[in-house]
Amino acid sequence: MKIFEDVKDKFKQFGPSSWAIDNRTAIYIIAILITVYGLTKFNSMPKEQYPDIVVPTISVATVYVGNSPKDIENLVTRPIEKQLKGISGAKVNKIQSTSQTDYSLIVIEFDTDVKTELAKQKVKDAIDKAKTDLPNDLTSEPNVQEFAFSEMPIMFVNVSGDYDGIKLKFYADKLQDRFEELTEITRAEIVGAPEREIQVNVDPYKMTAARISLMDVENAISRENHDITGGLIEVGTMKRTLKVKGQFTGATDLESIVVRSSAQGGTVYLRDIAQLVDTIREKDSYARLDGKNVVTLNIVKRAGENLINCADKVKAVVADMQVKDELPKDLKVVITGDQSKQTRTSFDELINTIIIGFILVLIILMFFMGVTNAFFVALSVPLSVFVAFLFLPLADSIIGTSVTLNFIVLFALLFGLGIIVDDAIVVIENTHRIYNNGKLPIIRSAKEAAGEVFIPVMAGTATTLAPFFPLLFWKGLIGKFMIYLPTILILTLAASLIVAFIFNPVFAVSFMKPEGKEFEKPKSAIFKNKWFIVFAVAGILLNLSGMHVLANFLLLMAVLMVFNSYVLNDLIHSFQKIVLPKLMNLYEKLLRWVLKGKRPVYTFISLFGLFILAAALLVLRKNKSTFFPSGDPHFVYVYLKLPVGTDVKYTDSITRVLEKRVENVLEKEMPGIKEGIVESIITNVAVSANNPRDNNRSVQSNLGRIQVSFVEYDKRNGKKTGPYMNRIREVVKGIPGTSVEVAQEDAGPPTDPPVNIEVVGDNFESIASVATQLFNYLDTNRINGIENLQADVDLSNPEITINVDRERAMFEGLSTGQIGSEIRTAVFGKEVSKIKDGENEYKIQLRYTDLLRNNITDLMNMRITFMDMNTMQVKSIPLSAVAKIDYTNTTGGVKRKNVKRTIQLQSNVPDPTMVGKVNADLQVKINEFKNKVRIPADVSIKLSGQSEQEKETQKFLGIAFIIAIGLIFLILVLQFNSMSKPFIVITEIFFSVIGVLLGYAITGMTIATIMVLVGIVGLAGIVIKNGILIIEFTDQLRGRGMRTREAAIQAGKIRIIPVLLTAVATILGLLPLAVGFNIDFAGLFGHLNPHIFFGGDSVVFWGPLSWTIIFGLMLSFFLTLIMVPSMYLIAERLKRPMERFYGTKFIALLGFAGPFFFIFVGVMFLVRRIQGKRIWMGAPHSKQQSII
Repeated sequence: MKIFEDVKDKFKQFGPSSWAIDNRTAIYIIAILITVYGLTKFNSMPKEQYPDIVVPTISVATVYVGNSPKDIENLVTRPIEKQLKGISGAKVNKIQSTSQTDYSLIVIEFDTDVKTELAKQKVKDAIDKAKTDLPNDLTSEPNVQEFAFSEMPIMFVNVSGDYDGIKLKFYADKLQDRFEELTEITRAEIVGAPEREIQVNVDPYKMTAARISLMDVENAISRENHDITGGLIEVGTMKRTLKVKGQFTGATDLESIVVRSSAQGGTVYLRDIAQLVDTIREKDSYARLDGKNVVTLNIVKRAGENLINCADKVKAVVADMQVKDELPKDLKVVITGDQSKQTRTSFDELINTIIIGFILVLIILMFFMGVTNAFFVALSVPLSVFVAFLFLPLADSIIGTSVTLNFIVLFALLFGLGIIVDDAIVVIENTHRIYNNGKLPIIRSAKEAAGEVFIPVMAGTATTLAPFFPLLFWKGLIGKFMIYLPTILILTLAASLIVAFIFNPVFAVSFMKPEGKEFEKPKSAIFKNKWFIVFAVAGILLNLSGMHVLANFLLLMAVLMVFNSYVLNDLIHSFQKIVLPKLMNLYEKLLRWVLKGKRPVYTFISLFGLFILAAALLVLRKNKSTFFPSGDPHFVYVYLKLPVGTDVKYTDSITRVLEKRVENVLEKEMPGIKEGIVESIITNVAVSANNPRDNNRSVQSNLGRIQVSFVEYDKRNGKKTGPYMNRIREVVKGIPGTSVEVAQEDAGPPTDPPVNIEVVGDNFESIASVATQLFNYLDTNRINGIENLQADVDLSNPEITINVDRERAMFEGLSTGQIGSEIRTAVFGKEVSKIKDGENEYKIQLRYTDLLRNNITDLMNMRITFMDMNTMQVKSIPLSAVAKIDYTNTTGGVKRKNVKRTIQLQSNVPDPTMVGKVNADLQVKINEFKNKVRIPADVSIKLSGQSEQEKETQKFLGIAFIIAIGLIFLILVLQFNSMSKPFIVITEIFFSVIGVLLGYAITGMTIATIMVLVGIVGLAGIVIKNGILIIEFTDQLRGRGMRTREAAIQAGKIRIIPVLLTAVATILGLLPLAVGFNIDFAGLFGHLNPHIFFGGDSVVFWGPLSWTIIFGLMLSFFLTLIMVPSMYLIAERLKRPMERFYGTKFIALLGFAGPFFFIFVGVMFLVRRIQGKRIWMGAPHSKQQSII
């Protein structure tokens, strides 16, 4: 096919570029409009730390009070799962469920291609179908919720002071109302606040004497607590509402209630048989800040809203209420865990890094192309970004949600910084070469330059984009997280092509002038330059008016103009007249030496030797590896887990012990201490005590969490937080009966546990037995690196079982339901009504007195008073007469995965770089266990978790890499109309891989698997651009009659500048991020304090990807300049003999076999030698019968 050649013939000047040059005024107006739009869009886009991912994961929570985990599983979980399994029209990847006492949680993970709204509707439809199989008396109906990252709190507002708990809650309610008025806020959840409660604590002995049952008390209270409207009565000309007022206002209103026995018993006042207490509900959760009790509001923002603006508005509300005395002066309101700080810091760091990279790229361009041409090229960076912003609606449709300005989007812009200028470099450099200092008219030069390079540049851009297209189809949570990178890169790089051929030629026509000292004005003329005068005068005036940032920037521009005139200009001329020609001549000499005799073959063969060497060095170096990169923690979490059913007070007491140990470790860094790096220590018990990314939002009295928040990186004065986390990990050990885990925040999207062993089967007792044996085996044969291996459910939860003698109970006229109801009301209590106070409602809770309900002997002696419907007589039967107790153990919960019961053994791995080794060792131990222990046929053991997720990611990126090479090959075949030349270009990808291997082998850096693989996929498109330029120009020179060897040499010499510039520009664009170099430009111009430092959040996450690309580019650049001409020469001289010998030109497709291709070359030479025939290799003057 000659599609590209036909296009080239048709557009010798490339029509759009010629049109733009002829309509320069319109182009400038369009550029201004695009710039204004881009700046507006950039400032108005929501800013976040992480992408606001909405994944099609739906949770179904159901409360059914009074049931054991197994009852919950059978009555609630199974019927719902049965219908969920039958969902059609939306692919379900996984269904997981947890059945625990009183509570069922089912989590349904759909394929990431499914829209969340559709997934939620499908789940609701399934629940509707399941309702016929669910109990009719559910405490609460199944609640369907979607899981989103925006559901995680962005900050905590902590309220404390010398007030009782009720008063603190009153102020917290006022804050909650104001926060929830903000459009950016979804909700503000109050944690740790006491709840008012009216307690009716009955005395069972007095009730028995009066023959009154708990039901009688309940009916008496509920029937009295009513306001009833009777209708309207005409009074004169008005109609008045008739209302019966009966609502209770306090505990005293209940004292005079008369309770009548329904079993022909007595009639008593409620106060005579019960204690009536207006108090706070028994505390079921605790919250502390820096060791002091607080009421905390968890602030959850609305999806898609600006995180920074949202946090600022919350702070403004607090300040406003304090100023207006809506909050007392002595009330302490402290904001902790403020994600906007980290977001603002990361945002500023990446913006500053982009600026630094831009400056470095600009400087290198100045030396190669001159100041004016460098600015033409540099202008393509912001213009390309602004043009890309025009296509954001397309990005929204690709991603599936509105694009926010998060740190992945910013990195994509930084990643594209060096690549964006590639097209502009080629166009401007070619224009400058044809213009030849004014020997040809600039308009003709610009038109011809654009027409000459359009085909190779377009092909180069297409091949650069090709590797990123497969990444758009990345499945799973990680894919949703990373999709922003290829999307923004594709749009930005496509926009750079538009800018290079529409805007850059116009800039060149308007501003490109002859260069050289003979064309320059005297150096002193700079002081009469109008722009110098404007910058200097405006800078002085603005400084006087207090606008220091803009003023200092303008003064710096004036100084740089002088510096350019007196110093930089001379340096640039010296470089271009002396250094650059020497560099080109040295390269030409090297190329002539390499492209002589058999050296191209030896050079090519040595390439494979270099690959083997690089791979061997990497293996010997034994670099550490991790899935996602991680650095010093911003947050350290201490998770406490006690057996299910542990009293919340005991959990709190253990949490206080851990809290004290953590404070001892951090005593020199606590808030208020000079140069302390701890911002706050927040403790939660029972509520908000699990992992922030956990779907289970129920109250769990056995859980505690301590969260240590550190100040921002640049305020730590060089102190590392990692050692503190390690010390905390050591000091929290050693409390018997507890499970304590120490972790830091996730560095990327949430991944599965580092260690996760699934024991799956149908029979719970069987999998519990296998899981226990496996746990004991692994506990005995410990693997280094595993921390706190534990089952995800408690297998021996203590339980007191009341066994009803059904025959005797029925003989007495009692049912099991009656007995259970009486016991539950007596012990747990029952909400019999509510007291309304304004907008608030408070429970009226009926139960036994505290001493009686916590004594099992007293409970067994409790008498159940009832009317025997057979004899119509009142009976009062002690519980011990119809039931006995047993002290037993039961499971703390039942978990299921894809409708199979499962128990998972999970563990944290403190050192993320050891996850791979730990899982490999673990698999060996599991295999040993399977060989030693007889496992039931219906029970299976599987190692999953992060290792499984990592394998899936590697598999996808491997497929994406192959698809990328296929796309690149197709584009190159269309461009060159050749089978051999595409293989020459694709070999450059091999060069870059060698560079990556050598780079990591030499530096010993930790290999972040996912970032290295994404980097290699990205390199596939970046590195081949240079090869396209050299081969395209070599073909042009041959078309003009130049011999192959000389054409390859001259093409390399002429194209060395754009090849060098594109590689160096990309490297310099990423270098500041790779080393973590930061300059605060706002501080520099505002206060003359640049606040220079190395490190930060961005370098931790993006550093490995940056270094991967830098390593690959550094080597591939040098190899491209040598190997591409060599391979071109080899390919051209092998082409005809190979086609004749094998009888088809498609023999070139065997290039996919890599080095094995030369087996076919060897076969050809061997057969021809046996036949005694010579092979003409395109060198008739040579007597050597060799490849060259």
